[in-house]
Amino acid sequence: MAFGLYSLLEAAILCLNAICILHEERFLAKIGWGTSQAGFGEDPGVKAQILHLVRSIRTVMRIPLIGINVAVIALKLVFG
Repeated sequence: MAFGLYSLLEAAILCLNAICILHEERFLAKIGWGTSQAGFGEDPGVKAQILHLVRSIRTVMRIPLIGINVAVIALKLVFG
């Protein structure tokens, strides 16, 4: 099996799927990544920035990932 552009695209889609199914109360809060808010005028830390990135990916990519996953599954069924 060769490592090509499709394999890289498929790995990125799997990573996006993994980020989208993370649940804050069940997973992120247990490892100490709950809701942490920086005060006004303070720079948020790395943990807060990653948490904001996860939230924004979940918000923006939830609906498009459904279509992308259906397309990838259809391609896998047709081309193997």
